[in-house]
This record gives sequence, C-alpha cells and structure tokens, in this order.
Amino acid sequence: MTEISILCPTGHLGFTPLEPASFRAGCALKPDFIIADSGSCDIGPYPLGADGQASPAAWQRHDLEVMLTEARKLGVPMIIGSASDTGTDRGVRQFADLIVEIAREHRMAPFRMATICSEQTPAAMQARLGAGTVVQGLDGRADADQAQIARTDRIVAVMGAEPIAAALKAGAAVVIAGRASDCALFAAPLLNAGMSPATAYYAGKLMECASFCCEPFMGKESIFGRIAEDDIRVTAMHPGQRCTPASLASHAMYERRDPFREYVASGYVDMTGVRYEQLDEKTTRASGARFVPSARPMVKLEGAGKVGERRLAVVGIRDPYTIENVDKAMAWARARLAERFGAPESSGWTVYYHVYGRNGVMGALDPTPPARPHELGIVVETVCQDPRRAEEICALAARNLFYARLAEVKGTAGTAALMSDEILTGKPGYEWTLNHVMAVADATELFRTEFATVDGTARKAA
Repeated sequence: MTEISILCPTGHLGFTPLEPASFRAGCALKPDFIIADSGSCDIGPYPLGADGQASPAAWQRHDLEVMLTEARKLGVPMIIGSASDTGTDRGVRQFADLIVEIAREHRMAPFRMATICSEQTPAAMQARLGAGTVVQGLDGRADADQAQIARTDRIVAVMGAEPIAAALKAGAAVVIAGRASDCALFAAPLLNAGMSPATAYYAGKLMECASFCCEPFMGKESIFGRIAEDDIRVTAMHPGQRCTPASLASHAMYERRDPFREYVASGYVDMTGVRYEQLDEKTTRASGARFVPSARPMVKLEGAGKVGERRLAVVGIRDPYTIENVDKAMAWARARLAERFGAPESSGWTVYYHVYGRNGVMGALDPTPPARPHELGIVVETVCQDPRRAEEICALAARNLFYARLAEVKGTAGTAALMSDEILTGKPGYEWTLNHVMAVADATELFRTEFATVDGTARKAA
C-alpha cells in the first residue's frame, strides 16, 4: 500500500515565525513533502482589497528560508499556498522572489519552481456576469451583480488541488500558489499518489493548521502525517504535545459552518462517519471519511472593496450611572453627529462604538453580557471617503461621549475619560464584497501556472 509522509510546520506561514526545533525533528523523519498554508480570510478584507499583507516580510522570509533549506537538503518538494496572506498575484511574485533570493544566498543547486496565480480582474468577472454566469452568494448573501463587482477592488479565486497536482506532475520542486483551499495543498500529492479524494482532502483538513490539531495548545509547532488510503496518522513533533482523538476530531470541526463537511472546488468531504484511534502517546489515526463530488466544479471567489478612510479614538468610562445608560449616551452622541454632518446613510459616513467590557468582541451575539460591568473601554471607529472629515467626525463621536447629556448627571467633569485627544489614523476601511461560488467547466480554468528554473549557483546578471 502506498504511504506518503508530510511535514507541516505552521498553519499560517509568516503570521508569527515558526518554531525551528520541532520542524527539524520532523525533517529527521525524512518526509516526502513539506507543506504550509500562508493565508486566511480571518485577517479581514483590508489586505486583499489593498493588495497588502498582514504578516511582516521578515517573518515570511524566515519561514520560507527554514523550510526551503531543509526541503532542498532532503530533496523533497515544498508547497506553499495563499502566498503572502491573500494569494494575490503580488503575493505569489513576492514569495517567488524570496525563493530565488534564499536559493542564491545558500548557493542551492538548480531546481524547478512553479508559480500558480489565482487573481481575477473585476472586468473579467463583469464579462462573465454579462454572459449569464451566476456568481452565487454563500451564507445567505445575494448572488453578485454588476454593481457589486464595481465596488470590488481585488478578487481571488480559491483553487482546489488540481493546479497544484499538475505542477507537481510537471516536476516542480517548489510550488508557490495563489489563494488556495488549505486542505488542497496537502491533497495534491496524495491524489497524485493514487489516493481517493476522501483520504486526500480529509488528510489536508486534519493537517492544515499544524499543531492546532494537538494538545495542549501550542501554535507554530510541526506535525508529521503518514497517509495511506483511509489511514491517516498524525504525530505531534513538539516534545510537550501529543495528538489525541479529541484534539484531532475537534480540529476537523474547526472553522466549519457544518462541522461534518469540508468543501473544495470539486465537492465536499463528508466527515460524519470518521473514526479516531490513539496509536501511541503522540499519534492518532483517522479513517472513514467519504467524498461527495459536485455535478460541476464550483470555485469560491473572495473579493474586497474600499469603503473609506478610518479614524479611531479610545474612550474609557468608569462612572456607574453612565455605564448603566451607555446605550442612551451613544444614541445621544449619534444624534448630535447627524445634526452636524447629516444622516450617515445619505452623507457618506459611518460611526461604530465598540464597547469592550460589555459585548465588544461578539456584539449582539454575546450570550452572557455582564449585567453590571464596572468599567468600559469604547473604541470609536469612523469611516468616510474624505480623511479630514473622517477625523472630524471621529473627534466629535468620542467627545460627545464625554459630554453625553443624561437625565441624572449632575457633575461637570464629564462622563468619560479620553485616552488621548489625538485621533488615531487607521488603515483604510474595506468590506468583503464577494464570498461567492461560481461554476466552471474545469477546476483549473481560472488559474495560471508558470515554471522557472531557480539556480542558486548562478551569478546575478550585471
């Protein structure tokens, strides 16, 4: 029976630096592949819309260097997906340039590198809509229309395993992929080895976040997977961690709308019948997944568009009466803003009061907000196309809490404490415009692959 071994050192390359000790322990076991995801939509729409990154370039380089040097020593392929946090074409080029730079620094012998781009232009997407293609909304969103695409600055398609598997078959020793389903990175070599989509994609789901599938909780530590058909064995590499049925099963349900389904372009993994078995102190075996193919491949699209400039202020409230009536205070403050700047819906501005100490994290979804918090921290956030106007609105939105007119207030010292009179400049505000899927004739049609030979021993051109 074919067995493939995979080493995964991190669930998000570069977000914080990976831990080299457990990674090198995994390398000592001589994996067949070294694989890591480098992106997420958890970081919000700003990095995609602005075509930036959430991870410092120095940390990204650190992780790529640690992985590439060991992969070339072992002579095994290395796969990176969702390059530079969002998987845009810029991110793919950035990582490819870093691979070349690292190879030269370490005088690496020549190897073949594949880059797979997944970015889609708004114009091309509008053309598809005009031709009758349906871009179907997920999670209750309406189907996309031309106006929605017009509000979108940048779009990436989320690839399944097919483009990556093809690059490996063509001899790539390093694959730098644009936006990709996390589990597809791991599935690609397993599909090439003849394993079923159920085993391939399920193994990827279990391994995608590295040591998050182990206990106790530790981030950025390596895990080692030995995968055969319907036989997935995951081992923790950190000496203080172990992989257990509970930790592996809980990770299988992680970040799922339906805890028993993992969707990819070609279908979904059905995890309702999976079984977990402790094999040794650090290793758990998983089996029993099924794969349900789609009638047609459905590729997910992620898009983001700019809403306006953001300004921030921080206000603290300690007065018990004001805390008890903070909703009235915020309503009064909002009314004064509308008097001065016009109604937000018609005047192009928005203000958010994030109330920490009550429901600042979950908002209205908080199941148990404290009845009587003794202290509140309020982050005032305004968004407006005009940066000067955004700053003015933010200043008044914060100071109005200080001057809030409540019936029982008798003092004149104000009802809130301003952390600083200074208004803080945030990064521009972006919104998710696309969280949709689109049917395609072929799972590879939206993705573009190029090959290059990287020779670290060659001299730079003058």
